[in-house]
Amino acid sequence: MYFEIYLDLGAWFLEFLLFMIYEFYDLVICDHYFYLKHLSMAYAVCKVPVAPLRAEPAHKSEMISQLLLAEAGLILEEAKDFIKLQSNHDGYEGWCQRSQLVVVDTFIKETTPQTYTAGWVDIIAINNAPAHVPMGIPVLSEANAKELSAVLKIDYRNAATWNAAQAKPDAAAIKERAVPFLNTPYLWGGRSVFGIDCSGFTQMVFRFFNIPLLRDAYLQATQGEVVGFLQEARCGDLAFFDNAEGRITHVGILLNDHEIIHSSGNVRIDKIDNAGIVNAETGVRTHQLRIIKRYF
Repeated sequence: MYFEIYLDLGAWFLEFLLFMIYEFYDLVICDHYFYLKHLSMAYAVCKVPVAPLRAEPAHKSEMISQLLLAEAGLILEEAKDFIKLQSNHDGYEGWCQRSQLVVVDTFIKETTPQTYTAGWVDIIAINNAPAHVPMGIPVLSEANAKELSAVLKIDYRNAATWNAAQAKPDAAAIKERAVPFLNTPYLWGGRSVFGIDCSGFTQMVFRFFNIPLLRDAYLQATQGEVVGFLQEARCGDLAFFDNAEGRITHVGILLNDHEIIHSSGNVRIDKIDNAGIVNAETGVRTHQLRIIKRYF
């Protein structure tokens, strides 16, 4: 009799435990990984200079974007070695290696952080160890620095900084932020001077003026106002380019009505006309112009 009671209690406890799991989590199987999908609010913050954001929870998976030091995202799911998050700065989703993140319950989502590191590379300290960080790292607010203090301490030391709240996106300022990227190698998913793709380049330059761009070129093309003709373009307008199927696949920053700075092979300045980009070194037409947009 007592044995039957224990069995009943054990079965009841197991049923209750499973109910709680399914009530508060979604149990998911993906590529032989078991992980829990969070329904609670928690945030992951990048604790290394640059961290890959991948399509799947595996090291061999495609890098679709990157997190920079002190950038955060809402945790969506967890696997053994990876965390899936939605980036605060652009809403992009991907998997980041758990060991490159710290997890906190609270992180103030600042839609327009006001200060970023401005040197091509700055030497700072992460948890008292020196680190070389690329241009454009957000400087944590006092509130977020306090929230993170138990797990992540960033000493910006004498790093050069840029106050985006006070910066005006005139031609001189746009060039000041864009030109240091010259000769940065093209890297699919990249967002730093260590390697950058076309839309990562435009996104990073525009962040210095508190103009939040989405992550991919085709998404950025949904923002801003249309400029009717190339001859009406001004420095800072974005030019978008499509492929043979009509899909927008490339973007660059216009310096004037005949020059563009963009990431293609490397960050470079090329010629542009009404038909598209012409490589300044080879004279070969490389990209077909689709549309021009203005954001300020």
